[in-house]
Amino acid sequence: MKKQPSSFVWIAVLACILLLSAGLLLLPKKEYSEQENRYLEQFPKLTLETIKDGSFMQDFETYLCDHFPLRNAFMTVRTWYERLTGKNQVNGIYLCKDGYFIEEYAPPQNTEQIISVFTRLEQKIERADVAFLLVPTAVTVYADKLPANAKNASQTEEISRIYQALASDTVDVTRALLEKKEEQQLYYRLDHHWTTYGAYVAYVEYCKVKGLTPLAMEQFQQVAVSEEFQGTIYSKLNDLLAGKDTITVFAQEDSRLTVNYMDTKEKTDTLYAPAYLETKDKYSYFLNNIHPMIEITNEDTDSEEVLVLIKDSYANCIVPFLVNHYRKIYVVDTRYYKSSVSAFINDNAEVTDVLVLYNMNTIDADLGIGGIY
Repeated sequence: MKKQPSSFVWIAVLACILLLSAGLLLLPKKEYSEQENRYLEQFPKLTLETIKDGSFMQDFETYLCDHFPLRNAFMTVRTWYERLTGKNQVNGIYLCKDGYFIEEYAPPQNTEQIISVFTRLEQKIERADVAFLLVPTAVTVYADKLPANAKNASQTEEISRIYQALASDTVDVTRALLEKKEEQQLYYRLDHHWTTYGAYVAYVEYCKVKGLTPLAMEQFQQVAVSEEFQGTIYSKLNDLLAGKDTITVFAQEDSRLTVNYMDTKEKTDTLYAPAYLETKDKYSYFLNNIHPMIEITNEDTDSEEVLVLIKDSYANCIVPFLVNHYRKIYVVDTRYYKSSVSAFINDNAEVTDVLVLYNMNTIDADLGIGGIY
């Protein structure tokens, strides 16, 4: 006959439930999670319409998850439990060889829309030369580190499909990244971004397509600016034994730069924001986090070319290379830039080149894609 749990066990369970419920109700709610580098779900709007279409319950579930007391501690326990039970995927993250945490790549749902948006951008731009650079993520380049049973859609096939539909120049960086992956670290172990070296490899390929002469590796000094980086992927697992990444920049002799953040009116002479190295969001060291438009002027270049860079955050660490070839670069994040990008380009006769740069793991759901043109 099975032994029934004692009254003490039931009281303890009930007490835990009550304490957690009280914490959920009474503790202050944050709008932003520095740990996860994202905005948290706020209490959803309760209306007859949101109840009927099911959106209230869906958003309410996300709200509960985002504000659950001791959430980070529970994430750690869950990750360790999954490891101990032999699981090699937690919360959409593969636990890989050499200490890498790599996001899975779900089958894309919006390829035709992406092609349509890119094609409309090509059609709307009147004078400037357009190029596209789509970046595979670690799930493709470091496929040999994935668990044996990992299943992913093909980023290589998806990039090829998009490129074949475009009339403009396209930059194939997949091959180069695969060739260089043994030389230096191309992607962070604990973050979804590529490293500065990964960006350098792509920069060289871009220069080949554009007929530019890239700066050689020897012209830079590699400087580690932080050895304490635990990025967005780490935040989804909160594995306290995961270690940390190093952020390295490719430094060169000082150029006379003017960096104008158009939204805040702040002007500086550097592409870097050292204050972020003291925060959780250390990757924002590159280009000072998120801005709708940044105007970068290089007073030391002989080039008269002007580039509009339409991008996601992957592009932030490639800009220090690109500034060597352009008198001016406008960096546009269409998630926050609400005017017409093509109108801006056409209204500025100085613009000679346009580069569209996105990584494949977020392009399918990127809210800025629809606003590109």
